[in-house]
Amino acid sequence: MPLVRREDSVLVVVDAQPGFFAYDGLGENDAVRAAKAVSRIAWMAGLATLLDVPAVVVEEGPLRNGHTDPGILERLPESTPVVVKPTFGLAAHEEAVAAIRDTGRATAVLVGFETDVCVAQSAVGLLELGFRAVVPEDATYTNSAQEHERGLARMTGAGVERNHCKGVTFEWLHTVERALEDFPAAKALGTPPWRL
Repeated sequence: MPLVRREDSVLVVVDAQPGFFAYDGLGENDAVRAAKAVSRIAWMAGLATLLDVPAVVVEEGPLRNGHTDPGILERLPESTPVVVKPTFGLAAHEEAVAAIRDTGRATAVLVGFETDVCVAQSAVGLLELGFRAVVPEDATYTNSAQEHERGLARMTGAGVERNHCKGVTFEWLHTVERALEDFPAAKALGTPPWRL
């Protein structure tokens, strides 16, 4: 698989809404895992903005699940499209696909919730539409480690590329010179995701 190039990437934030990570009945360990995923997504959103990687945000039922975590949205440009989708997989919703196509990028880097349902269906669907789909596994979440792994296995079996935040970060930076230039600014975003 080729490296993930920032010039060809669009960050796709899937359902990073409190209804999927901050609800009654979520166990303590799962709440910690979910909070780390949100922090990683926010960091990657800030990095995408720093590196001029466009983003598209999709939400499922915001009246029921709330809107995308503000810590994520505040790191994206105000012009970032936020699309409400009536389907689990965004590829089945024309407006969401159009927003991704409008970026002119062919590599979708998907982060969000939940790994085994909306992220998996979105990634596989985008792959079927001709996009390259990459999922940083540590910036996705579902409320069971076993279901998280099943979701990742489902995606990779379909041809979606499994990566991680550190891997995508340094593939986007690509050169030592660019890393030395941009990584100090990226550190200002907070603790890098692989140190959480």
